[in-house]
Parts: sequence; C-alpha cells; structure tokens
Amino acid sequence: MFEIFPLKDSLSKVEGFFCDGVSVGLKSDGGEDVAFIRSEKPCLISSVFTKNSLPAAPIKHYRRYPKDFKTDFILINSKNANAMTGKKGIEDIRRLFEILQKKIPLTNPVMSSTGVIGYRLPVSKIASSFEKFDFNAKNSNKAAKAIMTTDSFEKELGFKVELEEGKSFQIAGICKGAGMINPSMATMLCFIVTDAAIEKEDMDELLKESVDRSFNNISVDGDMSTNDTVMLLSSQKSGAYDKEAFAYALNLLTYEFSMMILKDGEGSNKVVAFEVKGAKSKDEAKKISKNLSNSLLVKTALFGEDPNWGRIASTIGASVSECDEEKLTIKYDDLVVYSKESPTLDKEKEKLAVSILEKESFKISCDLGIGEFSHTSYGCDLSYDYVKINADYRT
Repeated sequence: MFEIFPLKDSLSKVEGFFCDGVSVGLKSDGGEDVAFIRSEKPCLISSVFTKNSLPAAPIKHYRRYPKDFKTDFILINSKNANAMTGKKGIEDIRRLFEILQKKIPLTNPVMSSTGVIGYRLPVSKIASSFEKFDFNAKNSNKAAKAIMTTDSFEKELGFKVELEEGKSFQIAGICKGAGMINPSMATMLCFIVTDAAIEKEDMDELLKESVDRSFNNISVDGDMSTNDTVMLLSSQKSGAYDKEAFAYALNLLTYEFSMMILKDGEGSNKVVAFEVKGAKSKDEAKKISKNLSNSLLVKTALFGEDPNWGRIASTIGASVSECDEEKLTIKYDDLVVYSKESPTLDKEKEKLAVSILEKESFKISCDLGIGEFSHTSYGCDLSYDYVKINADYRT
C-alpha cells in the first residue's frame, strides 16, 4: 500500500538535486531563458526522444555517450532549438561544457534545447548564464519558466509517495509544450527527477510505458518536433522504492503534464478525450482514436462547437477497412448523438450536444460494435484561422 501527496516547488523537494533559471537575453521580454538541473553525484538517467528522423543536436550529443551512462548536469535553453545545425551544433554543445567545466566539475553533462530550428546556438550568451547561476539553488519555478517558449504558463508538478514502515520518496518534474504536438511526443521537453532507489532497468521500462500512456497519446496540431525529450533522473537518496507506487506516481505526473500541454495548446480552448470501443483489435482502436485526435476537420468542428457528428464518422470510416454504420454509436459524454435507432439530431438533442461542446473538457465516445478492444487518446480544438495560417506557413 502507498499514499501520494502533492509537492510544492516540485524539483526543489527532491533529495540530491539543484536547479535554477536565469535570463541572458534570449527572450525579448527579459524572462528566464536558460536553466540547469544538477545532481550532487552522477546519477542514473533514462530518456525518450522524438521519432523525427532529423533529431536536433542535443539528442545527437546525448546518444554519443555509452549505454547506461550516468550524468550530474543538464543544461537547457529556450528560443533556439539547435536543430538542423549539423556537426557545428554538437561542437557548440561541447564548447559550452568546456567553459562550464572551468567553474564546476561535470560528469557526462547533457543539453536540451527548444525554440527556432536552423540557427547556431548563441554560445557566448548562453555561457554568460554560468556567471549568474547559483549552482546550489533550488529554484524550481525559475527553471520551469526558463524552458518555456510559446507556453502561456509554467508547468511544474511533484509528489511525495509514502510507503509502509515510514519510508517515502519524492518524484517531480518540469515540462514545456504548447504547439507542434503530435503522437510520438510533441515539441516538448520534460525533465523528471526522483530520489527513489529505482534500478536502471525499471527506469527504462516505466518511463517508456508512461510516455506511451501520456505524451504519445495527445495531439494539438499534428506536427512532430525535432527536439522532443523526456528525461528521468534518480539520485537514489531516499533509499525507498516500490515499483507499483513509482509507476503510479510517474504515470500521474506525465498524464497531468500532457493535459497541461493540451490546455495550453496554441489556438485551443478545449481538452477532448477520444474514446474508441468495440474495435476488432487494439491496433485499430488506437489508430481510430489517434486519427480523431489529429484530424484538423474534427478540431475545427469542435472549435466551432458544431454538434454534427459527420466529421467524426468520416474519420472513423477512413481509419479502418471494416466498419458498420448499423453497429456504430457516437456519444458526447453520455449523450448519444448517433446510433442506428437515432441517426439524426432533433432540436432538443442538438441543444444538449452544443451544451456539452461548450465545456472546456468532455469525452467523445465511439463504439464500433464489432469487437472488444478500446483505446483513448486526447486532443484539443483549433480555430479555423490557426489552421489556415499554419497551413499556409508550412507550405
């Protein structure tokens, strides 16, 4: 048995870690734009990265370390992705750590970046943060602010997990993300630290499962970034660990972060769960659910609070080879908007449907009626103007 309690100041409460965020002028508003997370001793690290075939320089730099390496430092900058910068991008990271090494000892330091693609890092500006950092600080909120780009609010969260016999551990994280959000993660960074005495094998297993459940299950605008990163670090300092309790806390943390990202999605107002039931296989249920969460036609219909279920049915039919309109049921929350017995919306039902679509969060449930498998993905609405402007920009 275990109990879980929220932590204030998230990262600051986890034993063995320090963090801070400062401004070096990367952001025009003068806000924090460079951050670090430091551990007292080299610690275990697990990571999940973007599936984009053009990963950014920080990911390439990370992957040059040997398998199961330990680290004691993460450097993070906003406003510049250091992506599509070739070998020079990796050299810039090495140069930064050469400079930092003159101030503090480093073991296999890693870097993460977010921002505009295609520009070299402003090495001198970022290096100036080394004179401003308090390397023994526990400024979780400043670190959370420093990694923001188009985010409208900082995202930080933490939990204390109490086990039996008075043992406990902490787990906490900071996250950023608002646009270019698509399954296979998002234009997002997430850094999670824990003092649980977890083994590397469990870290790798549970982090991957947690990312699949959360960040890989959300969609804002259907694009995939070059920099997507989730890192999990463990100092082991609490001496306490329970796999079930840790998995629960980690899944809760990543789920809440993924919902924050949807809530903060560029051009979005609603968070929507797309539940697919009655599919003939797990893969088909997942495919339909994710296609619904990705569909720009569905997103714009939700933005317009259009109760017509036609775009939903169309997306379902386009997602699989087998579907039967006489077995299909579509609900908005608990309201049936389509079934064989009730295929059209009368005025009263349309009014009820609109009242659901006006809410900040709701569920669209689609029962195919041909199997026993289910899957739920999460998405948001998008305005017609947002879709048009970004479609024009991308082409």
